Amino acid sequence: MTSSGLFSDLSARGLIHDSTDASALSTRLDASPIGVYVGFDPTADSLHVGHLLGQLTLRRFQLAGHRPFPLAGGATGMIGDPSGKSEERNLLDRETLEHNVSQIKNQLSRLLDFSPGASAATLVNNADWTAGISALDFLRDVGKYITVNQMMAKESVKNRLNSENGLSYTEFSYMLLQANDFRHLCANHEVELQMGGSDQWGNITAGIDLIRKSLSRSAFGATWPLVTKSDGTKFGKTADGAVWLDAQRTSPYQFRQFWVQMADADVVKYLPQFSLASMTEISSLLETHLSDPGKRIAQRTLATELTVLVHGADASRDAEAAAEILFGGDPNGATREALQAIAAEVANTVVTREDLDDVFGLLARCGIASSTSDARRSVEQGGITVNGQTLEKGQTLASKGILHDRWILVRKGKTTYHVLTLA
Repeated sequence: MTSSGLFSDLSARGLIHDSTDASALSTRLDASPIGVYVGFDPTADSLHVGHLLGQLTLRRFQLAGHRPFPLAGGATGMIGDPSGKSEERNLLDRETLEHNVSQIKNQLSRLLDFSPGASAATLVNNADWTAGISALDFLRDVGKYITVNQMMAKESVKNRLNSENGLSYTEFSYMLLQANDFRHLCANHEVELQMGGSDQWGNITAGIDLIRKSLSRSAFGATWPLVTKSDGTKFGKTADGAVWLDAQRTSPYQFRQFWVQMADADVVKYLPQFSLASMTEISSLLETHLSDPGKRIAQRTLATELTVLVHGADASRDAEAAAEILFGGDPNGATREALQAIAAEVANTVVTREDLDDVFGLLARCGIASSTSDARRSVEQGGITVNGQTLEKGQTLASKGILHDRWILVRKGKTTYHVLTLA
């Protein structure tokens, strides 16, 4: 991707909701490399897919030759942004936030290129320039430039003032802290553009005003639309909770399935926003997808691209292989890594080789059958498969082989799986 036409490309992808003078911003982006930042508050030791759009937007800028600055809110995370929140969230201590930032840095290294170069990414932490400022200095150097009238006019403030929970003075101050972040990055790193979700527009414009008044410089702002699902549920949430980028919190298999299971109405919108492919490629892919939505071509393509990006090619391959097996594929040719992925996703029982001879008892013990009689009946009716093959009456579980000399994959019906792991 080149810098030329970047703003138009972002617009075509549905990634521009609000912006300062669009013509001026587009011209500036085409003229020469620019510093751009997107902030996130490290409220956990992992990013989640709700953060992914911001980091991928920074990657687009980096691929176009610009300099991305992901900003960790080590200071603002101690307060909490009221934007889009109905109540004040729990405040984290400094040690917890520092730990979270250190963990997240590893995830960012997959999404952005931090190696030395003209467009190298730089992770910044606003605790570095905020923690040492006294309250009096902050009020003198920042507070005097922003009027209460401005702050009260911001949509995020008005919404909370009218809510049942109100707005604490701590949260009210958040806008000043974020505005100061933009000013600091502009003055010290030549950052001219801040981006964020549409709920950040008030905070972004406050920073632009502060830069104009205190530095006598111009700056730009742009937001993308808040990501919402067509069924009204929150994006990035499943029945088990948030979809994390940390493989220990959300496995590569679960991460991939999140995208594969996306509704057709959502993937048409999300594919341009989350994929790094060109709009020409995306348009062609969506045309193919819409001709036969049942194949879920768009969902699978996006799932593979993002799983490779977040977890690496090997993990993506294993997650895809595991999914194919769990949806009826033959496990006999599966790699050890794919079977390990399956064993981590379905119920698992550790057994000895001697246990394998007691077919009905073991099927009942591991819970794939409700009793030995249910196990016997299921086998007689051809309802049990072992390593992809129907278990016949009189056969032992080991007769179907032991995958990689460690696992036996048992299935009852079409969807109930259980892994037997040899001790």
